Amino acid sequence: MIGPYLDAFVPAFGLLALGAVLKRRLLRDDAVWAGIEKLIFWVLLPSLLVVAIGSVRLGEVPIFGMMAAIWAALGIGTVVSVWLARRFRQPHKSMTSVLMGGIRFNNLVGFAIAGAMFGLPGLALGGLATGMIVPFVQVVTTTAFALGDGGRVRPWRLLKQLALNPLILACVVGFLVAGMGGLPVGVRPLMETLGRASVALGLLAVGAALTLGALTDRVALQLWTAALKLVAVPGLTLGFCMALGLDPLATAMAVLFMALPTASSSYVMARAMGGDAPLMAAITSSQHLLSVITLPLWLLVVQAAMGGR
Repeated sequence: MIGPYLDAFVPAFGLLALGAVLKRRLLRDDAVWAGIEKLIFWVLLPSLLVVAIGSVRLGEVPIFGMMAAIWAALGIGTVVSVWLARRFRQPHKSMTSVLMGGIRFNNLVGFAIAGAMFGLPGLALGGLATGMIVPFVQVVTTTAFALGDGGRVRPWRLLKQLALNPLILACVVGFLVAGMGGLPVGVRPLMETLGRASVALGLLAVGAALTLGALTDRVALQLWTAALKLVAVPGLTLGFCMALGLDPLATAMAVLFMALPTASSSYVMARAMGGDAPLMAAITSSQHLLSVITLPLWLLVVQAAMGGR
């Protein structure tokens, strides 16, 4: 019973730890990791998404049920994140960091676990979950930054950012490929190879970006944000999935990807767009540490809730 969990979680979190060690002992140059992150974002992870979503038989999966459950939970998570920041009397730039901590997700951890525990069907539904989460999160976070310092939302600029986001483009291509019956012979193995590389390199890069020294910054706010992201949001997702009657695998993948810690790129986004980068670094690091406990528990909860089906 415990073997599959160890096979799924030890490699995922082991790679995070190895990335942290490599950053401090062997590959200390930030430019190296910046190049790796760029490769993952523009080439490797989009390849994984195209393969995962492209392998789905669209008529056989509960697309709209998953979307409803995920978007409803994200909507509540957005509102609670803003309230939480206001409750702790944080300025707008700090609110954006709490918001990203409350709804963004590290899909690389999700794919590593989904592939190890559920194989290709898990990767496919994980890709679908990603395709539903990314556009919602991108719209909300970009709008939140635009509203800072008296700014206003520019719809055309927002649409342009969405249209040029490689992850969103990959999701669109993946759905098109699925509709056409899959990738052509020869192309699929190439994309699969690139996709597999994204998981290992991505987790190493995430580990390299974690900063344990930031954990002392606004500890109470960190813990409340972690409770929201790692406990409340996946709990809401599970409730919505059960209410909508989703099958066990779709429910497991929706909950897993909604239970993931926030994306490590949130720190880069906060720094580039005028957010609270120190707070974002703290939230990112604490959530990844806590997820070592919460992610295995959520899969056990889903299994129990679905009656072992």
